[in-house]
Amino acid sequence: MIDVAAWIGPYPFRHLPHPDPEVLVRVLERDGLAGAWVGYLPAAWQRDPAPGNAALFAALKPFPTLRPAPVIRPDWPGWERALDAALERGAAAIRAYPMHWGMGAADSRMHSLAAACGARAVPLLLTTRFEDLRQRSPLDVAGDLTAAHVRALARGDASVRLIVTGAGREMLEETHWGLTPDEQRRVHWDFAWVWGPPEDHLAHLFRTLGAERFVYGTHWPLRLTQSPRANLDLLPPEFANASMTDASTLAARVP
Repeated sequence: MIDVAAWIGPYPFRHLPHPDPEVLVRVLERDGLAGAWVGYLPAAWQRDPAPGNAALFAALKPFPTLRPAPVIRPDWPGWERALDAALERGAAAIRAYPMHWGMGAADSRMHSLAAACGARAVPLLLTTRFEDLRQRSPLDVAGDLTAAHVRALARGDASVRLIVTGAGREMLEETHWGLTPDEQRRVHWDFAWVWGPPEDHLAHLFRTLGAERFVYGTHWPLRLTQSPRANLDLLPPEFANASMTDASTLAARVP
C-alpha cells in the first residue's frame, strides 16, 4: 500500500523529531508500506508555494519510493504552468489547502484547479486538519476543511478525483451521503483520524461506505504511523478480505 498522507519538513507550531525523508523511508519499510506521496509541511502556511515545492523535489530525489505531492495555489500567477511543471517532474498528486488560503466552498479558483487536475488525470489531495482543534496553536487560525468544500469540488467536473485525508466519521458521512453515487466514486478517504475500537467507527464506515472508498494514510510525522495499521488489525473478522483502494492506481504519471 501507498501512504497518501506523509510530509517532510518542519512544523511551524511545535517541534517534530526527524521530519526527514531518510527517516520516512525507514518508517515505511518498518510498516511494510511500498512508498508514500509526500508533501512539504511548511507549504500550507507559505504564500508562494514555489520555494517549498522546489525544496520538496530536491529532498525526495534520492528516494524513489517517495513521490512528491506538491502544492498548487490557483490564486497565484502562472499556476497552470506550475501544475504542468510539477507533473513533468513526477508529482503523484497535487495538494491544496483552501482553508489556509481563505477560499470558500464555492470559490471558482479551487474549482478551476480541481478541473485542471481532472483534465490531467492527477488526484487533488485535500487535508482536513493537521492537528485537533484542542491541540492547535492559537497562531494557526485556519479551520478544518468542510464537507461543503468536498461536495462542491466533487460535483464540479466528472473528471475530478479527490483524496481527502484527516477526516473523522462525522465529516465522512456528511460528505458521502450528500453526493450522488457517481460523485461518491470521485472521492477517496484515508482513515488516520477515524476511531477504531471501542467506537468501531472504521468498521461502521467499511460496512456503509465500502472499503473501496478508502486509501492508506499515516499523517507522519505529525501522528504515529502505527495507528492506521492497528485500526486495520482490530477490524472484525468479517473484514478479513476487505479490499481498500491502492493509491498507486490513482496516480496519473509513474516516472
